[in-house]
Amino acid sequence: MNQSEFLNTIKPFKDKLFRLAKRLLVSNEEAEDATQDVLIKLWNKNDALKEYGSVEAYAMTITKNHCLDVLKSKRATNLKIVHNNYTEQSAELHKKIEDQDSLNWVEKWINDLPEQQKLVIQMRDIEEYEFEKIAEVLGMNETAVRVALSRARKAIREKMINTHNYGLQ
Repeated sequence: MNQSEFLNTIKPFKDKLFRLAKRLLVSNEEAEDATQDVLIKLWNKNDALKEYGSVEAYAMTITKNHCLDVLKSKRATNLKIVHNNYTEQSAELHKKIEDQDSLNWVEKWINDLPEQQKLVIQMRDIEEYEFEKIAEVLGMNETAVRVALSRARKAIREKMINTHNYGLQ
């Protein structure tokens, strides 16, 4: 596979790799580094990529595994949450502040979920993958993916209800 074929193959899902890495690593810089590392790994295996049924699923699996390795290393202890790009442009100032606060809480709650639930909610609700593809990437069956997603959504919903009803964390 030459360079232009490789780029045409990878380009449609390159941003998804970054978003998955960002979900797991939180830091933009760490996510960019992880995405770059994954792209290098894919390039080094570019002749073997034709053998895979879904290059995207293979790339997502590599990204997930690479990010988990990074998190296990010592350099993952200094990551900070920086997430401020989800506000409605036409809302009033107080509404914008409330929305941002809610998104910050949801981000925190997603990051506090067990690793499997965090990955499933990222891939289904944010990346909009089908259950079959999520099961393939994570090495689970579709029923287990649906259960993990349901539990993750329920945990976030309960925390949100408690926070909004009582003003407590």
